[in-house]
Amino acid sequence: MGEFTMPSLGADMDEGTLVEWLVEPGAPIHRGDPVAVVETAKSTIEVECFESGTMGRPLVEPGTTVPVGTPLALIETAAGTRGKAGRARKPQREPQGPPAPERTGHAEPAEPVRTREPVASEAPGHGHVEAGPLIRHLAEQGGVDLTALRGSGPGGRVTRADIERAAAAPTARAPRARVTPLARRRAAELGVDLSSVAGTGKDAAIRAEDVSRAASGQAGVPSPPPRTTAAVRAPRPSEDQAPAMRRAIARLMTRANRDVPHYYLSTTVDMAVPMEWLHDHNRRSPMSERLLPAALLLKAAALAAHEVPELNGFWTDDRFTAGEGVHLGVAVSLRGGGLIAPVLRGADTLDVPALMSALKDLVSRARTGRLRGSEVSGATLTVTNLGDQGVETVFGVVHPPQVALVGFGRVVDRPWAVDGLLGVRPVVTVTLSADHRATDGAVGARYLTAVDRMLQNPEKL
Repeated sequence: MGEFTMPSLGADMDEGTLVEWLVEPGAPIHRGDPVAVVETAKSTIEVECFESGTMGRPLVEPGTTVPVGTPLALIETAAGTRGKAGRARKPQREPQGPPAPERTGHAEPAEPVRTREPVASEAPGHGHVEAGPLIRHLAEQGGVDLTALRGSGPGGRVTRADIERAAAAPTARAPRARVTPLARRRAAELGVDLSSVAGTGKDAAIRAEDVSRAASGQAGVPSPPPRTTAAVRAPRPSEDQAPAMRRAIARLMTRANRDVPHYYLSTTVDMAVPMEWLHDHNRRSPMSERLLPAALLLKAAALAAHEVPELNGFWTDDRFTAGEGVHLGVAVSLRGGGLIAPVLRGADTLDVPALMSALKDLVSRARTGRLRGSEVSGATLTVTNLGDQGVETVFGVVHPPQVALVGFGRVVDRPWAVDGLLGVRPVVTVTLSADHRATDGAVGARYLTAVDRMLQNPEKL
């Protein structure tokens, strides 16, 4: 028997809120399957299980905030051995921030979560349709009406592929307002039908205060008694994650500025050759396969990190540990404010089109709250690109326990001398913020020189 625990999804995470179970007790699970949705200060994330077995008894109810490392459910592993089955995927030797607090004072686990049984419904003209909790969750996210689907699985069961096909067809999707996780919990607690609530958030998103306002106008809706379980905390005062995210970022960056002795370097790179290569590639490619300059910049940053591994890793226990592979954390600004840095794993091994595709997918899911736990931890080097915001130079703060951060600005036309002749060329400013405990300026200079050299040979990226 193993345990599925609240994972550590970053050095700045010390607790998380269980939002929803995606698998019911008794269901088989496989390595990599998402089994729960967890809300952190920065995002709402699907958390995978990295052991195969059978979902056992839940120990924590949805809506509960618990420290990192707290057991959330029991897992009956295939080998029948006890182990931590709910860790987020991470490279070997990767530090995961401060150790989880010890559990104290809980002789008995929380009451098991009442999970919903698989839905069996009659779709008009389609016969018997079945869908489990994970499928219902995916359908809700994609705005898909399950009753209108014909399941392709055994016995007519609706599969993930069915949901993805239906979500991709605009005529098959039912319009659905975005609902914040706290608003969804508040609606369940107050018995409010979300379909009758008008959202006042960005893009008409339904917020917790919208739910409370709707509840106050509904006669006869009883308010549930407050929970008394010691592990359960009251809902957060605001449904927006932006204030909590800003506080989390402030704590981490304050600690980084205090504890990390930064040094900063910059260089200006002639982008005439890579931009000419990019334009030629895009002229020959369909619209869906065209590339942005960011793809070339990220690939150059990843290859340079492979060449200069002293900047690709972690500072822990007063020493540097090189990362196993180049995993780029890419800073993404969120529509509601704040930022998150999902991870492009093995970025140095991806060709430029594959990296572009992976980047578009990560950014899209980061901004819709659909990242998985393995996609927000394990970065060995972070890259920030503010060129699309019009910024020409950016000096970032190292994200501990990493030891470096690379910044790219906007590609701009500037006077530039080549072979003694002055002309106008596209250029970009590349910056490096690094931890002086791990390296010094000579190593940083080698890294920036490598980035420049990689960009001058775009056909080799």
